[in-house]
Amino acid sequence: MIPRTADSLLEEAGRCVACGLCLPHCPTYRKTGNEADSPRGRIALMQGGLERRIPMNERYHAHLDLCLGCRACEAVCPNNVAYGGLLAGVRGLAESSRRRGLWRRLARVALVDGLVTKPARLRLAGGLLRAWQASGLPALAQKSTGLAQWSLARIVLRLPRIKPQPVWKAVYPAQGTVRGEVGLFLGCVARVADSDTLRATIFVLNRLGYTVHVPPGQACCGALDASMGRPEKAAGFERENGEAFSGMDVVISTAAGCGATLKGYPQAFAGRVQDVSEFLSAAGGWSEVDIAPLAETVAVHESCLMRNVLRCQDKPYGLLHRIPALAAAPLAGNDQCCGAAGVYALTQPGMAAVLLADKIEAIKASAARIVATSNIGCALHLAAGLKEAGLDVEVVHTVTLLARQMGFDDDKNR
Repeated sequence: MIPRTADSLLEEAGRCVACGLCLPHCPTYRKTGNEADSPRGRIALMQGGLERRIPMNERYHAHLDLCLGCRACEAVCPNNVAYGGLLAGVRGLAESSRRRGLWRRLARVALVDGLVTKPARLRLAGGLLRAWQASGLPALAQKSTGLAQWSLARIVLRLPRIKPQPVWKAVYPAQGTVRGEVGLFLGCVARVADSDTLRATIFVLNRLGYTVHVPPGQACCGALDASMGRPEKAAGFERENGEAFSGMDVVISTAAGCGATLKGYPQAFAGRVQDVSEFLSAAGGWSEVDIAPLAETVAVHESCLMRNVLRCQDKPYGLLHRIPALAAAPLAGNDQCCGAAGVYALTQPGMAAVLLADKIEAIKASAARIVATSNIGCALHLAAGLKEAGLDVEVVHTVTLLARQMGFDDDKNR
């Protein structure tokens, strides 16, 4: 749960003993060497701002905005300071002090409130993007210097090929021996840019004997609003998802970013949330399915939130090892963020590019032709970097790769 008052935030911040154990684990501190860009330094800034000893001016916000929210600091904190909730709470209280231009404010609200968190509109946008990609216009847009300077345009131009948007059924019945029922959380961007992973998840679960429910009333997890300093909007999505998944014993997420946010819901909901790799690792029915061999070395990118919040970064390796002849190896530098971090690449393109460059070099050194990851944001960010570097390397979700070897066809299983 995110603390929502200044007093509760100050109480949480006061638990930091400034030991500095978090410093070498913070991606931004490692790049800038600036104490104000470390978890310890940011907590000191938060305390100063909340106590009104430090003005919440643009310089103040710049240091908080540079934080990726990767929560690597939480994983090593000896006092278990809830840094992620602290950061989101302070951003929410401090949002009113921000000086944003009118057009920037309108663009933020229009993008999140008017599109990303509205499934029907997002589906329409996905169809328009697919038509635009097929028209040949992206190649012309790439050459436009004016468009290249517009951050949102850069993101759109880096999107993968958008596939036809599925019409989600409310229920996907189990095949063979029935072993249980689960709910599937679709997310927002994944519905458009990563529908293959969602469909592959249903495919694998059904063949292992699990009926999959896709509640039509589910909403965005709220991560975007929390990062924008709007905890009240995030709380609204929390209530909607609580109602949509009521009565379901297991709620499966295919994106570590969404899963980490869902884990921050009240325990009655959070206790039912599992990453798809975590669930499949303990699932039954594997002896009843055939998995074709794949003679490849796959580099595994561990997303920050899977490592630092969900703490199940070992599970994708177990799934990949079910594929005969496949060798799965961790990508060097897995303890550091790739720079995706939700909308971070849009709001902090400089630092995002620096962190991405490290990952691209690690992938080059691995000589792998396939990179497996478990978060849509990481996948899009890495794929765009690889494309710009001219490298023919596929980035794919662990479950999608497994599903293919079980007979799933990305283009036919719709």
